[in-house]
Amino acid sequence: MATEFRIPIDRSATVVRRKPSLDFSVTGLVYCSMMMFMGLAAINSQANLLFGVFGLMIGILVISGVVSRLVLRKLAIRRTLPENAEVGVTVTFVYQFENRKRYWPSVSVTIAELDGAEGFTKQPQSYMLHAAAQHTASVPTELLPKRRGLHELDRYQVSTSFPFGFIKRAIERAQKDSLVIFPPLGTVDRRLMQMCKSAENTGSMMRPKHGGMDEFYGVKEYRRGENPRFIYWRRSTRAGALVSKEMTQVSPPRLVLVVDTHLKDETAESFSDVERTIAMAASVASHAIKEGLLVGLVVWSNEWIIVPPDRGKRHRVDLLAVLARLPKNTAHPMASLLPQAQKVIEDATTGVVFTSGTLAQSLGDRVRSTLVVVSSRSPQHRAWFGFDKDIDFQTCMPADQQPKLKH
Repeated sequence: MATEFRIPIDRSATVVRRKPSLDFSVTGLVYCSMMMFMGLAAINSQANLLFGVFGLMIGILVISGVVSRLVLRKLAIRRTLPENAEVGVTVTFVYQFENRKRYWPSVSVTIAELDGAEGFTKQPQSYMLHAAAQHTASVPTELLPKRRGLHELDRYQVSTSFPFGFIKRAIERAQKDSLVIFPPLGTVDRRLMQMCKSAENTGSMMRPKHGGMDEFYGVKEYRRGENPRFIYWRRSTRAGALVSKEMTQVSPPRLVLVVDTHLKDETAESFSDVERTIAMAASVASHAIKEGLLVGLVVWSNEWIIVPPDRGKRHRVDLLAVLARLPKNTAHPMASLLPQAQKVIEDATTGVVFTSGTLAQSLGDRVRSTLVVVSSRSPQHRAWFGFDKDIDFQTCMPADQQPKLKH
């Protein structure tokens, strides 16, 4: 019978079951009992008909074992994973079953992951009904991620009970793949985004920057090698020397997200607040980049991670990947985080501090004019974010950061 590969330490752990290489189903045990009964009856009565039935039942059992083994032979399996996933959002794995046998099909095959299952609400499994000889069958399966971080999938089991369901065979294989699961992303209230933008803009949400081709800014001395199309001939005639037009480019507002992940105590509530803080920062980063804003990041991740403001889909993925892989932080509080943030917070840049606590009074007075502070413990600040009601922030952290339960 199937046995548990790992005993969960709490109810939130994902149960992973590992099947033995050779096992009998309940139907198979009943069949074997009937076969033994038939054999005893044949010996007791010495009836040829009963001996024939007994031999036929043995033959069926042997055929069941041979065919189940043949089904798994020369069956190559590849998994195709998405580039990334998100906590609370269904993700699709695609398993490709390549039957390399010359004549025999592979029928009724199940694949179950043994590694990396803790990142999902249930053990990743997929069922393939039929793969003809020298053909490939693709089977998608949907999973619901529950923990952020980098999850590595390696060992998996392939099993079958074909043809009669009496004997179960399973073999173990390995193929290394990895998947980054982002923190949960929620909706962001427009009021918060306006607060972030208003810290550097008055009126328009866009600010001019030298070196573009959008609007006229002024004139400057023409230098050899510059584009002659920008020579201002009328002004050059008056000045007696070549001068060129200087243009500006309109750049979006710049945000620097400062994420405080410090754990004051290792309680379930503190872990939940930190995970909500990370999810809030990820939501703002994703929403701001989609609006075309330049977004940077300052956070502790075994070392100080300082990402300059930038924009684009790739930059969004990079920021969310950093937030997804944040480790447990017990040594670097807010007091050591803000000096690092000042290195990238320049003029016309808004700093947004995400914390699971509150700023000290003296420190808050010093930075309140230049930073927007968002606390995951504040009911008012929580109201700015809309997360799925099924997301449990106490189980969003990687499994190795899970707080130990007191028995």
